[in-house]
This record gives sequence, structure tokens and C-alpha cells, in this order.
Amino acid sequence: MSETFAELFEESLKTVEMAPGAIVTGTVVDIDDDWVTVHAGLKSEGVIPKAQFLDEKGNFDLAIGDQVKVAMEAVDDGFGETRLSREKARRAEVWMVLEEAFEQQKKIPGFLQGKVKGGFTVDVDGIRAFLPGSLVDMRPVRDVAHLEGKELEFKVIKLDQRRNNVVVSRRAVLEEENSAERDALLESLQEAMDLDGVVKNLTDYGAFVDLGGVDGLLHITDMAWRRIKHPSEIVGVGDEIRVRVLKFDRERQRVSLGLKQLGEDPWVSIKGRYPENAIVKGRVTNLTDYGCFVEIEEGVEGLVHVSEMDWTNKNIHPSKVVNVGDEIDVMILDIDEERRRISLGIKQTQKNPWDVFAGSFAKGDRISGTIKSITDFGIFIGLDGGIDGLVHLSDISWNEPGESAVRNFQKGQEVATVVLSIDPERERISLGIKQLEEDPFSDYTTINDRGSIVTGSIVEVDAKEARIQLAPEVEGILKASEIAVDRVEDARNVLKVGEEIEVKIISVDRKNRVISLSVKAKDFEDERQAVRDHREKEEAPSAGPTTIGDLIRKEMDQQKG
Repeated sequence: MSETFAELFEESLKTVEMAPGAIVTGTVVDIDDDWVTVHAGLKSEGVIPKAQFLDEKGNFDLAIGDQVKVAMEAVDDGFGETRLSREKARRAEVWMVLEEAFEQQKKIPGFLQGKVKGGFTVDVDGIRAFLPGSLVDMRPVRDVAHLEGKELEFKVIKLDQRRNNVVVSRRAVLEEENSAERDALLESLQEAMDLDGVVKNLTDYGAFVDLGGVDGLLHITDMAWRRIKHPSEIVGVGDEIRVRVLKFDRERQRVSLGLKQLGEDPWVSIKGRYPENAIVKGRVTNLTDYGCFVEIEEGVEGLVHVSEMDWTNKNIHPSKVVNVGDEIDVMILDIDEERRRISLGIKQTQKNPWDVFAGSFAKGDRISGTIKSITDFGIFIGLDGGIDGLVHLSDISWNEPGESAVRNFQKGQEVATVVLSIDPERERISLGIKQLEEDPFSDYTTINDRGSIVTGSIVEVDAKEARIQLAPEVEGILKASEIAVDRVEDARNVLKVGEEIEVKIISVDRKNRVISLSVKAKDFEDERQAVRDHREKEEAPSAGPTTIGDLIRKEMDQQKG
């Protein structure tokens, strides 16, 4: 053989690209704990860290004699050594695969890793690719937790190795896969059909369900007959569910789905199951400022308005009466089948304290209670059963004005009262304090009514009138115009405090408790009486004829008659 080994080696080097970064095929010649020695046909063998040969799961699957592709980093690093890299070769191989997939529109596998601005990152065999949020699915998806960690298929839609930029699309793969299936489904899809699907995404207003190439919206109101706050109460992403097609817009390719329609409507014949005034058990499902919702059977909820919660407190907050999850008794007040509304009551399951009071007490009964509050119009008295009775200002005192009489009382004070009236329907109880005592005004005017001549003592005089004490706690008013026939300019010139005076009662105002008096009317009455007495005396017949002349005149008068 004329050629020496050195010549043959030099000739072989001519077939190997010697530039750094070149990908060459080498043979594994040695393996130890940390390094793999590879002969790539160069002057010296290259040593590569063993970690660069581990697969995704961390396993090492390589033996002496295996052929591997490596990247040439340096033919001679200055120390006579050749530097090789399996990792760079692997990346170069992946980029070749990506370029082929991009040019031929092939699908490539990858793993969705995490969220970044505008989308997500995808690991494609060690290469980091970008997945725009709009290309995750055929519909916008907010939550991709169900996709993370799973091997998915993508299409490369943009590739730039120099900038290390890879953009992929999962939506393109789904559209391609679902195209034939979608067309077949759209052709056969009809309203009222029952189909199986997979929940793809949840929103506040419902869930999107993949029917096999076609997505349908399962609205929150069509998930259950009962009221729910969020779709997650019924379904979750990835759930396989059976749904009914409620509406299909073939032109716009929109499908409305229903889940509750697969079961019987609990509102059918509901009045037969729950007659008015029936008491049933239910569970509190929600609280609001205006009441609470109570579920009386699966899919049937009714509202207990705040006014129907407590007999005595109309504005109590529902949270003071019940809590979510409580099992309680409620009464059926009204059912509107058309509007699917039920009015319920809690207080009606207990005795009405107003009716209880009306059955226990009557007008005129004496009862005691504690003052709960004092207002501009009266005093509220706390009674048994948590109800209140009102003592109006006009019923506090016979003689003292209510505005001043009320100052004698204070909150928390125990007081005795008399029941004046009971109105259970209007939830009103009228009480009186002054009625505990006899009314001197009524007693006096019963005996001394209008037209009576009475005597009193002057207790106060001003220019226009005088107050006359007629009896203990009974006074009358004598105006200046009623003092005399002649005009009296100032009553103080005629009347003096402490004098006794005889007057006539000219009017009695029992409502306002005013007795009007008159000296003038009394004097007229005296004069008229004197005239009547005088006439009676003058017109009184004589005892009979006292002389013979009288007898003769009487006889003659009788004959003429």
C-alpha cells in the first residue's frame, strides 16, 4: 500500500466540515460516570458531559459503539483537544425539524408550560416557543390549567432561528382536526337533540362545551332549575356531560345548550304540591339586603322578604334571623307559576303576637310595661311578645298638655296603662295613662252642662279674659265681652283675682276641654226670670168676688157671655 495512515487520515479530514458549529456524526468510544468520549473522525477525540445525553425524564440510554450527532465547538482548543457538544447538536436537530414542519405545515408535539404577556410558553424538545393566547383554542380560553403538563400538538406559524423566535398555534391543529367532524355534526345538528360533550372553558355567564368540532354555550340559567352563582357549582373544565340542543343558528353556527332540560321541570304542578298557607321545610341558600332565598326542593327556591321574617321588626337584616345553610320552616304565601316565583314567610310559622295580645286583653284592661322610646307624638310601651303599645300625648294627662306631661317620663321607666283599643290587622295598640284616674272635667260637665248657672273663683285675669276655677282641676273661660252688657275694654278693671263670681255656662267643648262662661248671659237670665215672676204675680187670679157689686158684675158678664 503506497498511501500511509497519515495520508489516509488527512484525506478523511477533507470530507469533514471543520468549521465551528458544524454537525458531525461521531462514535461513542468510552463512557464513565461523568463523561462520554466521542470519536468524530478528527485528530483527537472529544469529551462531552454525560448530562447532555439525558432524555426528558433524566434517563441515560447510550452504549459504546453508538452513533451520535454532535456539534463541533473547536477542532483544537489550544491544548490539542477537540471540543464537541451534544446539546448544541440536539438544538440544531430540533431547528431542522421545526424548519421542516414550518415549510410542510406538519404538526409537532410540545408541552404548554406557563403564562407570559400575551400568551403562553411551549417547550418543543428544548426549544422555547411562544403560543399567543388567541391561538390556544378555537375560542378564547382564560384558564389553561387543564392543558399544562400534557403533550399537545401545534403548528409552527412563524420561525426565525437567528432571533431564536418560534411562534406556534394549537388552534390551527384543532381546526384542521375538527374540520371534517365539524362539518358532519353541523349537517346533522338539530334542536332538541341530546349530545355528549366536554366542558372546555368556564365564564361567569356559562360554560363552553365541545360537542366534537363544534362548541356550544351552556348558559348559567340553563344549568340547573335552582339559582346558582357560578357555573363552577355545576360543572368543571374537562367534565364529560350530556346536554340538550336548545337553539341552533345554522347561519352563524351558534349552538345554545341546556343541562337542566334533561330532567323534569320541578315547577310543573307546583301549586298542587305546595298549597297556600302550607308550612314546609327548606334550606337557606342565599342572603340579600331585601330577604333570603330558601330552597324547598331541588330546583325550587322561594323568597322570604325581609318584611315576612319577624312580626315586630320590619327592617331587620336577614343575617340577624337566618344563616346560609340553615334548615328552617317556612309558610307558602303565594306561588306565581308563570314567573316562577314563590313568596315565603318565616314569621307566619310562629304565633302572631298581635293576635295573642288581642286574645288575652280587652278594652279597659289595665297593663304595665316598660317605656321603650319617647317621640314627638307619644310614648311607646314594650309589651309581652315583643310588641309595642302607644300612649298618645293626649292620653297622658287630663289637665296638663301632652307636650309638658311627657317630660315626667323617661326611657326604661315602668308605667301602668289602660288598653284603649286593639287593632291586630293594623298591628296597633292604643294605651292611656290618664284613664287610670277619673276625669274631673267629664264629671263636672255631666252635672253642669250648657245653660247651668254656677259659681267659681277668679284665678287669673288679663285684659281680654279671666280664668275661673269652677271645681278642683276644672276651669272655665270668661271673656271680657261676656262680663257685662256695656263694653268692657279691660277685664282687669272689673274683676279681681280671688273674688267669687256667679256665671252661666254658655258652651262646653269636650274635645278641647274648654268651658265658656258668661256673666252677661247670667244677668240676662236673671232679668228674664224676674220678668216672668212679675208677670205671674200680676196675672194670678183673685180668690173670688169680695163685694155685692163684684158678684153683680160677674153675673152680668156670665149672662152676656
